[in-house]
Amino acid sequence: MKETLLRQLAKSLFAYIVFNWIREDVIFFSQHGPFPAYLKRFHLSDSDFCSCGGIGTALHYATECIYMVSWHMRKPAPNFEQEWLKSVANNLVSRHKIRGMIKSMSENRDLFRPP
Repeated sequence: MKETLLRQLAKSLFAYIVFNWIREDVIFFSQHGPFPAYLKRFHLSDSDFCSCGGIGTALHYATECIYMVSWHMRKPAPNFEQEWLKSVANNLVSRHKIRGMIKSMSENRDLFRPP
């Protein structure tokens, strides 16, 4: 359910602001990237867990993962995740955090593989 809502939001966000986005923005908001939950969904990994033990979604890395503390943002309440994502997408400072996080994940792929 949560995954479906995130995908719906990503589609609606792409409709009007994708032209200002760079690669890292698209990876985060589409959740198509180095996230274990994504890799497991397409049978590219046996586990959807982050190496810290949490479920490896984009939201997990942005708000909870101990390896991404430098880029953490406040975690939204479950019923406000869509609004949180819209807010992050429209806030340049938040998008810079997302970009730093995705770049760090790309440069340190071995740290983010499931245990």
